[in-house]
Amino acid sequence: MSAPMTSRLLRQTARAASQQLTRRTASVLPATHRLLSPSISHTAAVRSLSTSQRWTAGLMPDTHEPKAPDNDEQSPQNEVLPAAVNEDEYHEHADRYMNILHERAEELQEERNDVEVEYAAGVLSITLPPAGTYIINKQPPNKQIWLSSPISGPKRFDWVISGESMHEKADGGIGDWVYVRDGTSLTELLRKEVGVSIDIDPEAEAVKKVSTDPVE
Repeated sequence: MSAPMTSRLLRQTARAASQQLTRRTASVLPATHRLLSPSISHTAAVRSLSTSQRWTAGLMPDTHEPKAPDNDEQSPQNEVLPAAVNEDEYHEHADRYMNILHERAEELQEERNDVEVEYAAGVLSITLPPAGTYIINKQPPNKQIWLSSPISGPKRFDWVISGESMHEKADGGIGDWVYVRDGTSLTELLRKEVGVSIDIDPEAEAVKKVSTDPVE
C-alpha cells in the first residue's frame, strides 16, 4: 500500500473515531444534566424558602415569634403622682387639713373620755383606745404629711389632684393626701380607723362627723 493511501486511511479512521466519541459525549451530558438538575433545583428552593421564612418571621400566623408586648402592660394604669405644688401651696393645703383634723379629733375627745388629743408644732397626737396612738405631722422638706398608725403602720402622703385633665380648667380636680405607693387616701384611712370624716373641699363644710367609734 502506498504512503498516500495509508495516510488517507489513517485520517479517515481518526475522523470516524472522533465523531463516535462526540456522539457518546453528547448522549452522556443530557443524562448528567437530568441527574444534577433536581439536586440544584432542590437546593435553590431550600435557600429560597429559608430566606422567605427569615424575612417573614413573626408576620405569618403560624410563626412562633413572641408577640409584641401589650401597651397596657407597658403603661401603668391609674398611676398616682404627686401634684406639682410650691412651698406656699403645700403649707396652705397641709395647714387646712391638719386644722380640720385637729378640730374633729377634739370633738371626738368630747364624746369619748378615753380619747386624748395633743397638737403642737405641726404634730397631732391622737390616743384612741384600744388601738393605740396615732401621730400625724407635716413634713415640709418633702411636702408631705406623715402618719404613724397603730393599725396600718407608717405612711407618707403627698398632695394629689384627681379628676384634673387637659380639657378641664386649671385646678379643676379634687385634691387629697394620698399614699402614692398603693393609692391609699389619708382621709379614707382616718375615717375607717379613727372614725372621723374630713371634707377637704374648702368651699364645703370643713368636717362632717360620721361616727364616734373607730370602724373595725
